[in-house]
Amino acid sequence: MANTVMRYQVADYLGTADGKGATTYALMGIGFNTLDENPSAQTEGKTYINQKAQTSQVKGYQPSFPFDTDLIKDEAAVMALYEVGRNQLTGAAAEKDYVRVELFEPVASKENTFKARRFRVAVQVDAVAGAGGEAIKVTGNLMGVGDFTDGEFNTATKAFTEAGSDPANP
Repeated sequence: MANTVMRYQVADYLGTADGKGATTYALMGIGFNTLDENPSAQTEGKTYINQKAQTSQVKGYQPSFPFDTDLIKDEAAVMALYEVGRNQLTGAAAEKDYVRVELFEPVASKENTFKARRFRVAVQVDAVAGAGGEAIKVTGNLMGVGDFTDGEFNTATKAFTEAGSDPANP
């Protein structure tokens, strides 16, 4: 089991506004009970005249990232998701940048830098709920918008660099 990747070896960051019109990345850690990745391959099938079984082909993906989080006021990522649901934002106002970092895949000769993918996501908040005596939970999905961007992420500077755009590492 030495090569088994554990959940804590994947870090998730949500793009949040810094109050000055720029995007900063907040770690999706404290408060998050689950945050999964569902690539949801879209397939098409056809049975040709010489076949008994169908031939299938993957024609695309419809990624989603279901989340379940406790509402913690001091956590920027949690509050950004909550505010989408609370304010019932729609369209571009409900979209965020989301970076999924593979901490088990460090980039050679770059300190604190790991392989990563940046997604544009539409935040779908399904519920803001809590029973008496329990923490309020925010649940929903981050729904993929278009194709992801491959690259790397520096966990110290919280900067994403698109693959092929680093002049020091073409």
